[in-house]
Parts: sequence; structure tokens; C-alpha cells
Amino acid sequence: MLPLPTSQPSLLPKLQHDFALESSSERELRLQRRDAVKAAMKRCWSSYRRLAWRSDELAPVSGKKLNPFGGWGATLVDSLDTLWIMDMKDEFYEAVTAAATIDFESVGEDLINVFETNIRYLGGFLGAYELSGDKRLLAKAREVGEMLYVAFDTPNRMPITRWDARAAAQGKKQQAPEHALIAELGTFALEFIRLSMITGDPKWFDAVQRITSTLRASQNTTLLPGLWPVVVNPRNEDFSSHPDYTLGAMADSLFEYLPKTHALMGGLLPEYREMYEVAMDTAIRENLFRPMVPDNADILISGFVTVHKRDDGSRTIYLKPEAQHLVCFAGGMLLLGGKLIGNDTHVDKGTKITDGCVWTYNATPSGIMPENFFMLPCKESQNDSDDKDCPWDPERWKRAVLLKAGLDPEKDADKADAIIEEKHLPQGIIAIRDGKYHLRPEAIESVFILYRLTGRKDLLDTAWQMWRAIEENTRTPLANSGLVDVTAPRGKSAKLDRMESFWIGETLKYFYLMFSEPDLISLDDYVLNTEAHPLKRLKPLTAEQTYV
Repeated sequence: MLPLPTSQPSLLPKLQHDFALESSSERELRLQRRDAVKAAMKRCWSSYRRLAWRSDELAPVSGKKLNPFGGWGATLVDSLDTLWIMDMKDEFYEAVTAAATIDFESVGEDLINVFETNIRYLGGFLGAYELSGDKRLLAKAREVGEMLYVAFDTPNRMPITRWDARAAAQGKKQQAPEHALIAELGTFALEFIRLSMITGDPKWFDAVQRITSTLRASQNTTLLPGLWPVVVNPRNEDFSSHPDYTLGAMADSLFEYLPKTHALMGGLLPEYREMYEVAMDTAIRENLFRPMVPDNADILISGFVTVHKRDDGSRTIYLKPEAQHLVCFAGGMLLLGGKLIGNDTHVDKGTKITDGCVWTYNATPSGIMPENFFMLPCKESQNDSDDKDCPWDPERWKRAVLLKAGLDPEKDADKADAIIEEKHLPQGIIAIRDGKYHLRPEAIESVFILYRLTGRKDLLDTAWQMWRAIEENTRTPLANSGLVDVTAPRGKSAKLDRMESFWIGETLKYFYLMFSEPDLISLDDYVLNTEAHPLKRLKPLTAEQTYV
């Protein structure tokens, strides 16, 4: 077993802005907005409590119960620290009592998603324990940790990401898969290390450090050195063959956890800082692009890169200008990482990615960013390095719309306006692959981090505008629902009848914290896991403090 580090942690750079005193009118407005978010939480929680108690999710249109995450009460556990933060203590203790009886030996699904179980259940119990100190939560965290640890019982200690617990219980052979998403393999560090720190048992720390060592050894051997591809082979420990690279879906939280683990451990594990710096050097160079937009806004989007390797060893790198709501997290990641390591370039890029997400919220009829869409890079080609001046060219935009629709820009030039109207394309967006909104938190997450780091008062209005759009479009008589199409007129989109647990665990929490006192869940005291569960940071000790 690799032992937990016992050295004195470093005092890392301060993250939170020194906020000035607000006027009485500013405070009154801020608290009105905070209470509006809390009112939404109360409505959602009441409906979940009444109609779907102990189930994974409430279907917010039909009122049905949904169990996509093992049937162990994902919303119940994901909501614990949100209830505490919003000072809903009666509801919190009722929820803890219910969560303490969850039977994780009763498996409702054939395969357990180890990644989701880690971030929602283990993260949820740990975050609520960090805030409340309720020992029942630590006991459940350890119980989930013990279960997840068995998924690492393979010949090379790489985890089975979609784990058949029944087969493991029957003594059948356990081995890591030949194909796994890199995010599902690399998103354990925060929860596992913190569990080891609290319990004093190093086995979870040992488990993640084995993965980290493998990732570190392979980081500069991939087709896009510095980044790991979307798909890897944990069984053979091949992390270098797949051609697709992104900061977005299927890879996102691996990169997010690098600077956050550096913060969690107070710099005692320098490999996480080093891996983060190397990864972001590549991502900034290859994945980020400035889109051409009608107001010439200086914003950034994180795209999708495919690498083709020729027989002679040379490579061709293709940037697909595909944007995702989910990749908005990268703004906050670069802001946090840049501040932690003193890299102003990262802070600047993180700000511009966050601005890009806000721009897209403002561009749609609903006021909400689509799940997946395409924009037009300012650069005409990857060899064109000058994107500092990016004037709006409506004809170039229309040609790109036609090309993306599979038409000839010369022969079909007269069809562009019809496509734009039919697809409800805002100027600057050339295609929308998926117009849904799943109640995702990533955009407000980065706005929140930017606010906490800079104290910019305009961001309070930005967040409120985002909140109003989300509430007006997604509200149902019971709770809030995902949307089918954000390009529909405001309030007119059909509902998905799905309210994932991260709506309460993340989205509502970030909006509430945005309008709360800035020292509530200070970023200098906590890191938030990818499900927004707060974990205490290790900092230099005073005479009165203990290691944990």
C-alpha cells in the first residue's frame, strides 16, 4: 500500500476575492435572488419527498419514480449537502435518517456505473459529512467506498468501470475492460483520497495513485501528447491509441480533478499540478478556438480534436468546432488552476470560455445554451494564426451553415436563410446537433467561480438572467424538468420529464451560493467534486488543528 503523505502541506495562493462591503440595497437584492433559488429547491424537494422518496429521481412532469443509478436514492444522497447549505436542517436530518438505511448490498441494476456511484453517492456522503459532522454519513461513505474498492480487484488494479457486482459476489473472474471512457477511469482522486484521509485507511489512496501513475507515464505518448484520448484500454494499459481528444463529455472530470486534487492535498502530490500544466498547454493550443460572432465578442469555445497518424509517423490534427454545454466546466477549471499555480494565461482563457458560455445563453430564444452545437472559428484554417481581429461576416457564416447541412455553398446559396429559419439558428451558430437542456450546472458553475475569484458585481446580474431563463423554461407544477429544444420560444419547449439528481446537487447549489455570502463554502477551504460536493482542503496546520 502506498502510504498517505504526512508532510506539512504548502500554503497555496489565495483563491477568493476580498469582497468589499455591499450597500443595503445591494444586499437586499442579492438575498431576494438567493431566496428565489431556495424557493425552487423547496418545491422540488417537497415533490421528491412526496412522490419519489428514496428513489433515484422524480419525473417532474408525470410524477413517476425513476431509478437509473442503482435504485439507491441518488437524489436523496446528492441533495444532502445542498439541504445543509440552504439551512433546511429539518429536511436534512430526515434525509440523513433515510439515507442511513440504504442497502448497498441490494443491487437494482445488472451493471453498476462505478463513476456515477463514486461522484454522486460517495461524494454526496462525504460532502454532507464534511459540513455536518454526522457520523452516520461517514459510515455510509465508508460502506460505498468498500463496495467500490472491489471493482478495483483486477489483475492490474485498473477498475471495472461498468461493474457486475453479482458476478463478483459469485467469484467470477474480474478484469478491467478493454474499452473505457477516460473520465470514468480518472475521476476517483478527490473522493478516494479524502476518504483515506478521514478514515486513516490508505487503500483508497493507493487505488487512485496506481491510476495516476499510469496516466502520468502515458501522458506524452499519446497521439496528442499532453492529453489522453476519450477511449482507453485499461486491461492492457493502452492510453495512447484512440484518435479523439476533448475537454468535454467522456473526458471532462479527469482534467478537472488534476488542479482540484493539487488543492485538496495542499501541493503534497506534485504530480497532479504537473499533469494539469502539461494537459492545459496542449488543450489551449489545440482545442480552444475563438468563434466568429455578430458582436465580435472576444470569447473562446473548447472543441473536439481528431488526430490521424500516417504510416511515416507524421500526424494531421483536425479541430471540429463542436461546443457542448458540459464543457463549460473548463472555464472554472482554468480559472481555479491558473490561480493555484500563478498562471495568468490560464485565468484569461478560463474567463473567455466562461464568457463564451454566457454569450451562448444569451443567443438562444429560450435564454439557455443547447446541449451540443457548432460554431465557426475565426481562423479560416489551422495554419492561420491570427484570430485577434475577428469581424463578423454574415456571408461566411451562411456558407458554413450550408456546408454543415451537407449542401453546396455555391449551388445552394439561396437555401441558407430557410435553413437558418427552420433550425432557429442564432447568428454565430452554424448547426445544433442536440438542442436539449438537461438542467446542467456547468455554465453557472464557471460563472460562480469567476465571481468568487474576481468579485465582479456584473456577474450577479448575469447569473440572475441565467436563473430566470432556466426557471421560466423548466418549471413544472411539481419541480423542474429538462427541455427538448432550447431554440423554441421562451417557455414553449416540450419537457423531457427528467430531473437528474445533479439539478439539486449542483445547479441549484451553484445558483444559491452565487447569491449567498461569499464565505459560504469558501474556495479557500473546500474543493467541490464534479458533482459539487464540498471536500475540505488540506492546509498548513496551526497548533489547534489536526491532520483531517
